[in-house]
Amino acid sequence: MTSSPATAPAAPEAEHAPASYYKHHIFFCLNERANGENACGHHGAQQAFDRCKAQVKAAGLAGPGGVRVNKAGCLDRCAAGPVAVVYPESVWYSFVDVQDIDEIVSSHLKQGQVVERLLTPPQLGR
Repeated sequence: MTSSPATAPAAPEAEHAPASYYKHHIFFCLNERANGENACGHHGAQQAFDRCKAQVKAAGLAGPGGVRVNKAGCLDRCAAGPVAVVYPESVWYSFVDVQDIDEIVSSHLKQGQVVERLLTPPQLGR
């Protein structure tokens, strides 16, 4: 009679999902189009990215466990541009000036409160 190999007990499931390396990622569309089509890069997106990066750093939010400010190519929401998206919540923002960026940093990235007035309308895309 052959014996079957002993089956190892199943590993206990993790009680919590592993922590993300960053609490938030914010991606700024910096796309520019040469053919004259509307694009975020033509509406102050680089300045907004620079402002956000500086504000996040000044607030002590940058780095592991905090906030990562990223550049992105086309996010395919040009009609609402300029736009940025915050993950992991998938919150899309349309912004006009640096005061809007400051509000996104202080409310959403620092306090976890979505800035309702800056939400990108869901129907606006390309």
